[in-house]
Amino acid sequence: MLSRLLSRPLIPRMRLAQMAAHVSNGSPPGGTSLADLPKSWTFTSSLPPDSKFPTPDASHKTPRGDIEPRQVKGALFTWVRPEEAKEPELLGVSPAAMRDLGIKEGDEKTEEFKQAVAGNQLLGWDAEKGEGGYPWAQCYGGWQFGSWAGQLGDGRAISLFETTNPSTKKRYELQLKGAGITPYSRFADGKAVLRSSIREYIVSEALNALRIPTTRALSLTLLPHSKVRRETIEPGAIVARFAESWLRIGTFDILRARGDRDLIRQLSTYIAENVFDGWESLPARNPSDDGSDASTLPTGIARDTIEGPAGLEENRFTRLYREIVRRNAKTVAAWQAYAFTNGVLNTDNTSIFGLSVDFGPFAFLDNFDPNYTPNHDDHMLRYSYRSQPTIIWWNLVRLGESLGELIGIGGGVDAEEFVEKGVRQENADDLVSRAEALITRTGEEFKTVFLEEYKRLMTARLGLKVHKQSDFDDLFSELLDTMEALELDFNQFFRKLSNFNIVDLETEQQRKEKASVFFHHEGVTGLGNTDESARKRIAEWLEKWSTRVYEDWGLTGDDVARQVEMKKVNPKFIPKSWILDEVIKRVEKGGEREILDRVMHMALHPFEERWGWDEKEEERFCGDVPKFDRAMQCSCSS
Repeated sequence: MLSRLLSRPLIPRMRLAQMAAHVSNGSPPGGTSLADLPKSWTFTSSLPPDSKFPTPDASHKTPRGDIEPRQVKGALFTWVRPEEAKEPELLGVSPAAMRDLGIKEGDEKTEEFKQAVAGNQLLGWDAEKGEGGYPWAQCYGGWQFGSWAGQLGDGRAISLFETTNPSTKKRYELQLKGAGITPYSRFADGKAVLRSSIREYIVSEALNALRIPTTRALSLTLLPHSKVRRETIEPGAIVARFAESWLRIGTFDILRARGDRDLIRQLSTYIAENVFDGWESLPARNPSDDGSDASTLPTGIARDTIEGPAGLEENRFTRLYREIVRRNAKTVAAWQAYAFTNGVLNTDNTSIFGLSVDFGPFAFLDNFDPNYTPNHDDHMLRYSYRSQPTIIWWNLVRLGESLGELIGIGGGVDAEEFVEKGVRQENADDLVSRAEALITRTGEEFKTVFLEEYKRLMTARLGLKVHKQSDFDDLFSELLDTMEALELDFNQFFRKLSNFNIVDLETEQQRKEKASVFFHHEGVTGLGNTDESARKRIAEWLEKWSTRVYEDWGLTGDDVARQVEMKKVNPKFIPKSWILDEVIKRVEKGGEREILDRVMHMALHPFEERWGWDEKEEERFCGDVPKFDRAMQCSCSS
């Protein structure tokens, strides 16, 4: 697994130019304008830039058309400004995103805001003096569909600045997707189409409202003069999006492929100290023999502390790796619990911070089909719903290989000879053996964290207070098998279950009558099912569920309190593919604008019963998916 890493020639250490971060003043408690947000450029001041543009001013003085795709080596980013957007039209803004960034209500109506999120105004940069913070695009690579794809990078995304919300102390990096060609655009045009931009704009905020870790979307801007060629000619758009970090596993992939061992160490240190809350925030060694202890792990381990027995010594880089693994395990557990399918889980789409990122052919399941993939190019079902936990771990093993030298050296990680030259040949086998053992052990931790989070979420969705060992087979597995056999809608099942009174499930006949609530409008579906057999199967499951409700909630089932708790975690509204498809048509073809704000409002408040709009339309969007719109697929083109 790690032999290729050790066979690469060592690269001499190089001096990395450090530029001071530009930090603006803090903002008032009630929020401030986008222009006055406190800004920083920690990423670009801490990591090496593209040598072709060693300073922001060098990039700024270069004609925009001369910045073209090429290979960028020895760097983690290129300074590059967005292309000019002619007469941009702001289509929508997320109020939740505004609040989380600390932007005051009403600022979105100003011309300055509109021009900034379209890339026409650079906040923090003084062009006359050639000073200040400057936009950049990241360099990374990736494994796509299991094959090495080489250099990828931000081919149409350009980061503007970082900002820290004074109230929450959370730092985000604001980025424009669809902002123009960068050195990482390869053969593409640097643009994004309105169709895919609407999808990302809505789903980013929907996932956050469902409490699933995700990148966010601040605004959606139409570029009326931008005509983009995909399968057809489509209008262009820009999504202003933000995240705690846009670093990916692919960032490490490209460094490993090029043998940039110094940069791997430097990037790892940057992540621990600037993306996470320092080395001491990382988890202590898992106490179990195989790493599968499910208890909450302490933090506060000193930077230079080595934990574990001989052959399994964990240094700070192992703790960093495990933190990234644990975050992604929890996120994919949430995807499975809410039936979200990413569609393109390449390593360049797997977040170091454990976020849902880069939304292409994603979808929430309609009927429960574990083999469903929303990507019509995924013929081998590599990125199907069922495969997501396995693929995320596959990607994390690639990260482990990139960090393998730092992990495998154990207690010698700071020895001068190792830092300068790498491992001696006579010690290589020990290093590889230790790294592989630690990665394998971390795999057990991944499974444990994933299962614990999945059980926690599913227990809550079923309205139970505690998880019993028998619940996994009797309730979880049996329910999923029933949903698959009867082709039931996954998320709607849980919301409908949230309305049940336990007293209505006392007899078999009552349970059979209630079972029809879960059927599609056209009645019972699924191969070989009859109305009677379907009712009987659901009724049997409802009996087991009601028994568990009594155990957790007492002899009455405490319907009112339980229903309140269930509706806090079981959304009534999910932005299904057919809804997004309709919104796209109404905005792009019909010229509607209000529908975008209405659907975004529903996405931001998915657990509500009503949203104060057209009740009939609300119920249509929350109701049965039209028969011929189920299990829609789309392409990666965006």
